[in-house]
Amino acid sequence: MSEPWLSAEAIAGYLGVTKETVYIWIAERSMPAHKVGRLWKFQTSEVDAWVRSGGVAISDAGDGSGRP
Repeated sequence: MSEPWLSAEAIAGYLGVTKETVYIWIAERSMPAHKVGRLWKFQTSEVDAWVRSGGVAISDAGDGSGRP
C-alpha cells in the first residue's frame, strides 16, 4: 500500500506547527512539497527526511513561527 498524501493542515498537525509555518518553510527552507492544482501535498517520509537532515534548525521549531 502506498503512502497517503497529506494536506498542509495535516502535515502542520503532524509536525506540531501552524499551517502558515508550513507555507513559510516551503518558500524559505525548501520543505519538500508537491503542488497539485492549487493545493500543496506532502509525504510524511519526505518531510521526516527533510527534518532529520536539518531542514529546520532546532530554534525555529520551538515557537511554530518558522523564523529564528
